[in-house]
This record gives sequence, structure tokens and C-alpha cells, in this order.
Amino acid sequence: MRPNWNVFKLLCPTPASYDKVDPMKLIFLGPPGAGKGTLALRVAPLLNVPHISTGAIFRAAMAAGSPLGRKVKAIIDSGALVDDETTIALVQERLADLSAQNGYILDGFPRTIMQAEALDAFAVIDKTVNFDIPDADVVTRLSGRLVCRKCGFNWHKSFNPPKNGSACDTCGGEVYTRDDDKPEAIIKRLEVYRTQTAPLIDHYRNKGILVDIDARPAVESVLAEFKRVLKLP
Repeated sequence: MRPNWNVFKLLCPTPASYDKVDPMKLIFLGPPGAGKGTLALRVAPLLNVPHISTGAIFRAAMAAGSPLGRKVKAIIDSGALVDDETTIALVQERLADLSAQNGYILDGFPRTIMQAEALDAFAVIDKTVNFDIPDADVVTRLSGRLVCRKCGFNWHKSFNPPKNGSACDTCGGEVYTRDDDKPEAIIKRLEVYRTQTAPLIDHYRNKGILVDIDARPAVESVLAEFKRVLKLP
């Protein structure tokens, strides 16, 4: 059975001013904590395109029980990382779905040059947005992050705390601090990013489709800069 991608479709209405915006196929790049996922949740309904993350793809495939989904479940259950070949196959399947034909935002893929070269073979990307932020700011952001166990929404102890304390304002689920949001784990994740994913910046800059955005300000300011750089109304 093929995954039901509509489970992850954003149902927010598209403002009339965006009806005339050309379909856009975007990649969001940036280190962990740059705010890619948060901004994608804001931008996707504006452009009326799906926000596609590898995590959502993996969950949908596992829920569907497809051959690839069963393979992913076995890999994750073993504690290993999903290999490039499997990840690429799932992304290609997702982008072939009808819901992605008018554009999409890829968040978390590609992560390596190998994945980027594979993507080049089956997708034409309009823009790659690089959300730039110093490592010190990332540590500050992530060490205070709270994640909802139920809906996955990100809160922050200092910058955006849930009003209900330990419960998510959106769905009422429990919020918690992930083990990989401890400072020592964050530094290790940043080292992995600089080694594996940062080279993608030059890859897409050389293709002439990279734009850089300062990810340090508040999300509203980053969103405004995103609209300006991509010439959105």
C-alpha cells in the first residue's frame, strides 16, 4: 500500500494575493536550530504547497506498511540511520505524488552531496534557501527547545513558552526536551552538519539558485526577509 500523503497536507487557506504566485519547488538548508521547520510551516500554506520533511515521509511509509516503509521501520528499530538509497527512493516517490506537482518545500533533504546529485536527476529545484546562523545562537536556541510529543510543534523555554506550562497550546500534548537538544549533543550535531550538509551550500550556489537569509532574528522578521528575497507579495 502506498503512503497516504494527504495525512500531512496543510489545510490552511491560501490568501488571494498568492493565487498568482508561480508554483515553487524549494529546498530549505541550514543547521539544526536555524528555524527551517518553523518557517516552512508558515510559508507552505502561503504558497499552497506541501512541507515535505524526511521525518514525515518515514512516518507515512511506515504507517502504510509499504515495502520501503517496512525497510525504514527495521532500520530505525535497529537504531541505525536510514541509508541514502532508501531515503532517496522515498523522496522520489513522495515528489511523484499529485499533491507535490505544483511545488513543495523540502526540509531535511538533501543532507549530502550524494543525495543532492540524486535529486538533480528527478527534480528541478527553483530556489534553495540557506538559513544562516552562528553556532553559538544555535546552542542557545536548541538547549531551550521544547517539543510536543503529540503534534511535534516546537516551543521554547525563553522565546516562545507554552502558556500551559508542560502542555502544548496547540493540541494539549506533553512538551519535553529532547536528549539531542542538550548542549554537548547540539555541538556534535553542528559538527556533523558542517561536515556533511554545509557543502550543499556551494553545490546550489554554483547552480545559481541559492539565496542566503539571516536566520538570527525573530520568525516574523525572517519571514518578511524570505518574502522580499523571493519577491513574494
